[in-house]
Amino acid sequence: MDVRETGASLQLFYGGTFDPVHHGHLAIARSARDELAVPVRLVLAADPPHRAPPGADAGQRAAMLQLAIAGEPGLQVDLRELRRAQWQPGRPSWTIDTLRQIRAEIGMQVPVALLMGADSLLGLPGWHEWEHLLDLAHIVVAERPGSALDGGQLPPLLAAHLHGAWASSAAELDAAAAGRVLRLRQPLHAGSATAVRQMIASGGPWQSQVPEPVAAFIIENGLYGCHVSP
Repeated sequence: MDVRETGASLQLFYGGTFDPVHHGHLAIARSARDELAVPVRLVLAADPPHRAPPGADAGQRAAMLQLAIAGEPGLQVDLRELRRAQWQPGRPSWTIDTLRQIRAEIGMQVPVALLMGADSLLGLPGWHEWEHLLDLAHIVVAERPGSALDGGQLPPLLAAHLHGAWASSAAELDAAAAGRVLRLRQPLHAGSATAVRQMIASGGPWQSQVPEPVAAFIIENGLYGCHVSP
């Protein structure tokens, strides 16, 4: 791995609720970091509008995320959405707002990319002002084998919006500030945060699904209905 810790042109952001952060999240972040050779900033959502309220509060999810990436080169926690929620209480963590904030900070010329899983890409038409995302950033999407993305069968509205935006190499992301979509040729981890929460609540074998420090934090704080004794 040759992560450009300083002077990197592409700014890569991986947003999510991370409720809890698990090995699948980390696999995506590491794969993007290694393939694109840039740091990955994991942006924690404060009030995600596309799902039920988180099972852990923002402070707990931030603590777990910090524990999960401790010692990981090229992975950084970005708490801008939590800070924004403090001065915009009640406003959801819309990705378009985050991108506009980033652009206000770094300008419109620096390449910026959003990292997401295939399921998130397929759900883009349900996002707030989703049609404007590519005006502000590239998209890097981690594949899920057998998904509509893998089979080239995108929903018509999304397929039309992304027509002509597909990039054939990472170099295309450095050549423009926004507007391209790159497929990350690293299959997604089978796990999901929903499945982890369900396993915790039911007393299933969940601890192998998350980093050890995260498992210890969940047990210590009794999160997600955890009944395991420390």
